[in-house]
Amino acid sequence: MARKPPDVRVLHGHRVISGSELRATFVEQEDTADNPVRLRRRILHGVVLVMLVGLIATAIVVALAIMNGQIKLPEAERSKAAVSVCPKATYDYTPPGKVHVNVYNSTSRPGLARTVANQFAARKFLVGAVGNTTSTYRGVALIVSGAAGQSAAFSVQRNLPGSDYVQDDRTDPSVDVIITGDFKKLAKPELVDQTPGRLSCPREDRRIVDDSTLPIRPTAKPTAGVAP
Repeated sequence: MARKPPDVRVLHGHRVISGSELRATFVEQEDTADNPVRLRRRILHGVVLVMLVGLIATAIVVALAIMNGQIKLPEAERSKAAVSVCPKATYDYTPPGKVHVNVYNSTSRPGLARTVANQFAARKFLVGAVGNTTSTYRGVALIVSGAAGQSAAFSVQRNLPGSDYVQDDRTDPSVDVIITGDFKKLAKPELVDQTPGRLSCPREDRRIVDDSTLPIRPTAKPTAGVAP
């Protein structure tokens, strides 16, 4: 009696699935339009893709608009230095013989305060205290007075071009000159502009970082061992 050939579709009592049957099963599960999970997945992918394309297009348009100046970004708030504290009044040139001025040296150059004080005295200014002080201000010089001394400060400033006016709370008309690092020399007497004008506050255009230390009331006491 002839033996029945073994069934190749059965292995150890289990039916073997062929490749064609496996592919047919997955196609039936995934590609059918009646599969709600597959349908939702396709819709989600489409929405995400559209959103990404939209974001990229928007970013490109905004970037081009900013580069072309069509969109202007808001500027950061200016520091306190941008708030003008410079007097707006116009002053006449006060004769030097009516101006009381104190001269202070905040640089490392010894004897500078005395040299400048002598030059002011030669121009008939009434020189008072002469000494050394400290200042973090960066510039030519500070001209400091109270409200009563603004006209006198205007005359002093005309002799010291590039200096920066600062008002303090003193009540007398005296004026302090604080010489700082960028000082070179006074204006030549014959070149001093004596026409009416306003006080100058150049720090307001430079955003210096040490405005919190102003106004400054220096001491007349010279630094020990250093000529004023």
